[in-house]
Amino acid sequence: MKQHICTHINGEATEFLCDASDTLLEVLRDTLQLTGTKEGCGSGDCGACSVMLNDRLVCSCLVLAVEAEQGRIETVEGLASGDVLHPLQQAFLDHAALQCGICTPGLLVAAKALLDRNPSPTETEVRFWIAGNLCRCTGYDKIVRAVLAAAETMRQARAGVTS
Repeated sequence: MKQHICTHINGEATEFLCDASDTLLEVLRDTLQLTGTKEGCGSGDCGACSVMLNDRLVCSCLVLAVEAEQGRIETVEGLASGDVLHPLQQAFLDHAALQCGICTPGLLVAAKALLDRNPSPTETEVRFWIAGNLCRCTGYDKIVRAVLAAAETMRQARAGVTS
């Protein structure tokens, strides 16, 4: 029997039907067509499916969709504001911090979670925070540089500094 779930995804009230065994990843991609969240491993080891659920970074392949009842979900689709990229997305482009794209959405969500908590992370803190997100193409130096650059851009924006 399908269960009726009411939640908020990227700030919008959303309802869906799911089986009790459906993962949040399956519902996001297959039911709601939010395909930015990627399936890498299906076992929570790669971080490609990272989303925010109630202000916690989670692997959506390990969360049952029914657990999102009355919750708040943020996916990579919620980063951009219309046609304006989030500073993290722009920094990933500027620093060539992506290649195949499988890990990129999870890395962006994880990096945003870090910057929401710590707007001035050190390189070590960035590396620690994204350690649960595996990238097999780029290595991590460009990714770390992109996160640090985005952090600087975001701090300047908050301070009203224009470049």
